[in-house]
Amino acid sequence: MCGIVGLFLKDKKLEPQLGALLSEMLVTMTDRGPDSAGIAIYGNGAKGHGKITIQSPNPEADFQGLDAELSKKIGTKVSSIVKSTHAVFDVPVAKLEEARAAIAELRPNARVMGSGEAIEIYKEVGLPAEVVKRFDVTKMSGSHGIGHTRMATESAVTTLGAHPFSTGPDQCLVHNGSLSNHNNLRREMIRDGMRFETENDTEVAAAYLSSKIAHGQNLGEALESSLNDLDGFFTFVVGTKNGFGVVRDPIACKPAVMAETDQYVAFGSEYRALANLPGIENARVWEPEPSTVYFWEH
Repeated sequence: MCGIVGLFLKDKKLEPQLGALLSEMLVTMTDRGPDSAGIAIYGNGAKGHGKITIQSPNPEADFQGLDAELSKKIGTKVSSIVKSTHAVFDVPVAKLEEARAAIAELRPNARVMGSGEAIEIYKEVGLPAEVVKRFDVTKMSGSHGIGHTRMATESAVTTLGAHPFSTGPDQCLVHNGSLSNHNNLRREMIRDGMRFETENDTEVAAAYLSSKIAHGQNLGEALESSLNDLDGFFTFVVGTKNGFGVVRDPIACKPAVMAETDQYVAFGSEYRALANLPGIENARVWEPEPSTVYFWEH
């Protein structure tokens, strides 16, 4: 019974409010999932620079001195911002994969939450209000973002098991539902070289989309493919560097509502997640159709 929210801004004037708007939407969904929560924010980074968000169960030990060690390891200047159990490292885009590999070597207990030119992901065990406060999400700006509050059914309540899941550059996914064929799909993708951090079915869905995109499909095409290849009940909200997508399975038993104005597109598991958005009284509001891909891009 998880809660999902998403907000894609068309009006740049609203970008400084993205974190605050998305946080309020997510906190409103708290009673749909008390186990863990997470948010992905797509912000505007410096040209030629990328971001790697990592999480550590022992941040004081793992983050101390990592800037300098990472800079030496990859041969270029690295800087970071620490937020509680997470840190966001700024590295040249061309060095992103090298930096990820170096982090795994230098800090084997830390885990990468996401990486790319725009994405930052913050997720932890706890209620949405606690997670939002811990990472100062309300102060963040950006062009779009997605969030999730989880009621665990398929796997353990851990930070790594929280949503969003990111399995490709600037890609992430949140999910309400349950997949029945995720174990078979996981085995197939492992044979193709995909790595998994958890037993969570949502990580499989995220990896499936990343694999399709890596093989030449765009997000819309990958979401269309998911309707044929993924079994179970699901509502997905997906983020990419420039885009925002939604799809529901053919039965569409998981609740979902969308709203669109000249300023934004918004998604919520329930309408109350959207009720305080600016101009919502003039929005086009609808329930997304089953087996239908909705996609917007900057």
